[in-house]
Amino acid sequence: MNSATLPAFWAVIPAAGIGARMRADRPKQYLELAGRTILEHTLDCFLDHPRLKRLVVSLAVDDPYWPTLACANDPRIERVDGGSERADSVLNALLRLGELGAQSHDWVLVHDAARPNLSPSDLDLLLAELANDPVGGLLAVPAKDTLKRAGADGRVRETVDRSVIWQAYTPQMFRFGALHRALADALVAEVAITDEASALEWAGQAPRLIEGRADNLKITRPEDLDWLRQRWSGKR
Repeated sequence: MNSATLPAFWAVIPAAGIGARMRADRPKQYLELAGRTILEHTLDCFLDHPRLKRLVVSLAVDDPYWPTLACANDPRIERVDGGSERADSVLNALLRLGELGAQSHDWVLVHDAARPNLSPSDLDLLLAELANDPVGGLLAVPAKDTLKRAGADGRVRETVDRSVIWQAYTPQMFRFGALHRALADALVAEVAITDEASALEWAGQAPRLIEGRADNLKITRPEDLDWLRQRWSGKR
């Protein structure tokens, strides 16, 4: 499937978190990477794609950093208030997409704000592989290390079969209507939702795993940002 036949999509970036594990003076999405904020690089992963319809970013209500960014005035970006949890932020963004004209069968891609190293080839791969999928799916990476299940005492209880374990990455790509229903119903039922795929799983669906690049990492700790800074040094 070439780029001309890839499906059009809406994008959602939940960015209302504070990233406490970074031990920084601001939310991690606003830390500097190659002369710009992490969030700006993340947004560019989608804004440069010709199939994007519109992008919605969910931010903390009192976010003082967003208005200082040049992209805050980009007409392709809509801002909405985030919630206390990721699922709340995504659902608020979906409500805005509905106001913007998103249809039930439209594709929505949800991507972590602190995952700025998404490659264009991985984005196109996801769009191509899931274009006609009845459920949708997500980028993921097979586990490569030996996995241990720990007991309450901090000792190994068992070794887990890593051949069936994948690390869930983003973007995660689902139909607008199905994702909206799954998230809304899960929140009403007070079910713990850690990502969009888990909402679809709770609704009885089986999202498809699309193997992506392992360097599409989520910046969670200071060493993650250091690694990306070194990798990008002189390249951007």
